Amino acid sequence: MRGLREPASGLPPPWSPGGRGEHSCEDRARSMMDSEDLVLQKSKTDQIGHRFVNVSSGKHYICGYCAAITNVAITFPLQKVLFRQQLYGVRTRDAIRQLQKDGLRNLYRGILPPLMQKSTTLALMFGLYEDLSSLLLNRVSAPELLTRSAAAVLAGTTEAILTPFERVQVLLQDYKHHDKFTNTFQAFRILREHGVREYYRGLVPILLRNGPSNALFFGLRGPIKQCLPEATTYRTHLINDFICGGLLGAMLGFLFFPLNVVKARMQSQIGGEFQPFSKVFMKIWVERDRKVTQLFRGAHLNYHRSLISWGIINATYEFLLKFL
Repeated sequence: MRGLREPASGLPPPWSPGGRGEHSCEDRARSMMDSEDLVLQKSKTDQIGHRFVNVSSGKHYICGYCAAITNVAITFPLQKVLFRQQLYGVRTRDAIRQLQKDGLRNLYRGILPPLMQKSTTLALMFGLYEDLSSLLLNRVSAPELLTRSAAAVLAGTTEAILTPFERVQVLLQDYKHHDKFTNTFQAFRILREHGVREYYRGLVPILLRNGPSNALFFGLRGPIKQCLPEATTYRTHLINDFICGGLLGAMLGFLFFPLNVVKARMQSQIGGEFQPFSKVFMKIWVERDRKVTQLFRGAHLNYHRSLISWGIINATYEFLLKFL
């Protein structure tokens, strides 16, 4: 037919097999496949980058650090009363009288070690928990609850590296050592004379306390908050975080109170024999007439202190986390 002209130079028409129509379809298909490959590659790269950011982000460390400083500054005098009860088994009234006798000048004596220790410990506690959780969840095929519990225990065990700060805090708060040193650095210098091991006296009760308490804290924090009324404003979120952290802190502080009693006794000694945990515990048990109530003397004050302390820590941490 005249309406259809043969293409010049002997090339097949575009509608024939092997024409430009077929090449055009193949090009489009190849282009679409290349685009899909690029999208998939970009998605994988984004996922890897997202994981890297999750692991290396320092905001959890910063928030934990600031929360600890806020807490120590507010609750230190209460902690000092509690410490006297743990160490000497005296009543609250008698412990307060001891502090009154020491005078206002000595009220914040020994605050530097807990300020340094708590700020670093809580930075590690929150930061390492998040980092280790991310790493284990990506690499270990285990239930999430078990993985996060393992991350919490590992974070708590790592915190024990800072035992020397707890050690010096105990010595500075004990009035029997007031005449031996006047500040934190002097206490560290005196302990150094007895060797590095002296810095880690009382390590066993700290390890027994840190790992399990971390696992319970991070494991129960979410479920407890879900039981509270739904928060719709910053203020109600802050209140819920305070209540959640306070309840958990009070419960765990009471549960692990005997471990802190043994720790305080072990760390109040300078030099001499390193007595095992069981021996120190039995000695305290006998001294306190083999009564559980005597072993928990001061626990009620610790309950209220932990309620306030961990309420402040958790609320401050969650509040700062929203802005970083």
